[in-house]
Amino acid sequence: MAWVALVLFCTYFLIGFVIRTAVHVWHTGDSGFRGLTGTPGSAEWWAGVLFAAALLVGIFGPLAGIAGLPVLPLLDHVGVQAVGIAIAVGGIAGVLVTQVAMGQSWRVGVEESECTEFVARGPFAVVRNPFFTTTLLTGGGIALAVPNALAVVGWALLLVAIQLQVRVVEEPYLRRQHGAMYEHYLHSVGRFFPGVGLESASHASAKVGRARRARSGRSR
Repeated sequence: MAWVALVLFCTYFLIGFVIRTAVHVWHTGDSGFRGLTGTPGSAEWWAGVLFAAALLVGIFGPLAGIAGLPVLPLLDHVGVQAVGIAIAVGGIAGVLVTQVAMGQSWRVGVEESECTEFVARGPFAVVRNPFFTTTLLTGGGIALAVPNALAVVGWALLLVAIQLQVRVVEEPYLRRQHGAMYEHYLHSVGRFFPGVGLESASHASAKVGRARRARSGRSR
C-alpha cells in the first residue's frame, strides 16, 4: 500500500499546487503564491512553516513505508488501509472541485494589501475552508493507507498547521477585507464541517475589535 500512498500524495500535490499554479499563471500572469505571513516566530509565521513541514513529512511517510518502516500494530489491517485509500481519493477529488470554485481568487498565503473576490459558491457554501478540509481528509487517508509512525506524525503536524493557518491568518484576513459580508458568513457556514465552528455575533465582534486594533498598530 505504500506505493499507492505515494501515488496519492503526488497526485494531491500536482492537483493542489503544481497544476493549479500553472493554470493560475496562464489566466492571470501571477503565480498566486504570497509566501509566509507575519514576523518570524509569530503564530502567523509558524502556520506557514508548519504547513510546509507537514507536506515534507507527508511524503516521507509513504517513502519510509517503501523502505520498510513497519506500520503501527493497531492500524495493521488491510481494511484500514483500503478505507484510507478511499478517503484520500475522495479528498483529492474535493481538492480539485475546491480549486475550480476558487477561480482567480486562488492564493497560497495572503497579502494584506490585496482584496480578492469573496467566494461563497460551490463547496464554499457548505464549509468556509473546503481546501483545508479536503487536504486534511487526503492527508488522513494517506496516513491510514501507510499507517507508520512517520505518516501519522505528518498528519498530526498537518492538523496543527491548518488550524493555525485558518484561525490566525486566513479568517482574520478575510474578516478585515470583507467586513459585514464575511461576518454573516461566519455565523451561517461551518469552519471545516457543515454546521461546526459557527461564530456567535458577540464572539465575532470581539475578534473584529482585536483585528482592527492590530491593524491600527501596524499602520503607525
